[in-house]
Amino acid sequence: MKLYHGSDVIIEEIILDKSKPFKDFGKGFYVTTVKEQAIRWAYRKASVFDGAKPILNTYEQSDISAELATKTFPEDLVEWIHFVCACREESLEYTKYDIIMGKVANDKVFRVVDMYHSGIWDLDRALKEIKIYPTYDQIAFISQEAIDSVLKFKSSEEV
Repeated sequence: MKLYHGSDVIIEEIILDKSKPFKDFGKGFYVTTVKEQAIRWAYRKASVFDGAKPILNTYEQSDISAELATKTFPEDLVEWIHFVCACREESLEYTKYDIIMGKVANDKVFRVVDMYHSGIWDLDRALKEIKIYPTYDQIAFISQEAIDSVLKFKSSEEV
């Protein structure tokens, strides 16, 4: 299966130490099955740095070994929002997994999670506010073992 990562650099070798913490599914290397989504991420990343170019990195995912701990979030967002809140609170719960898969929320998710986490909104209100892109996804590779055994760099291109 093809996976995509949008960036401002070519990433042939994935080094988890360069990943930023406190993301939706914790510190990891994030990819998607949706090329257009990765292109948007590339443009967003490139816009942060003056003169940077948006780069689309493409990877091939092989079969995931049963030895790798995986987490896939269902359509029900209750478990998802609690997990995202925990990751943003520096919880290390995500480290129980090698690979985490789920939906991507729109840009309002940061505000919604903050409002819910601070107690301003209850869970019902937060879930109503979150709008999930129906076909967008994210896959977070949490362990280097998962990256090394499942992902293979195929190509990169400026977009």
